[in-house]
Amino acid sequence: MTPMYPVPGRQRRVFVPRPAQSVPPPQDPPIYRDLMRAWADRGRTLPGRHDPEWVALAAPTVLTGEFSDLPAPPRDGR
Repeated sequence: MTPMYPVPGRQRRVFVPRPAQSVPPPQDPPIYRDLMRAWADRGRTLPGRHDPEWVALAAPTVLTGEFSDLPAPPRDGR
């Protein structure tokens, strides 16, 4: 059983380094920037960008009454 009170003795220290503020984020090579620009011009989905179509497709389907006390309608269409 796990004790619900602090245990005396040696405690662990967690080292969390400070974020580097003087180091700029790495840039993509020009060939990738050009490719992403071409994809964006054609309306394609880009890595790391919000895609509303994917969000709609990946959203869970919730049926009426599935998460409430109301009776769910019959699934056979009657």
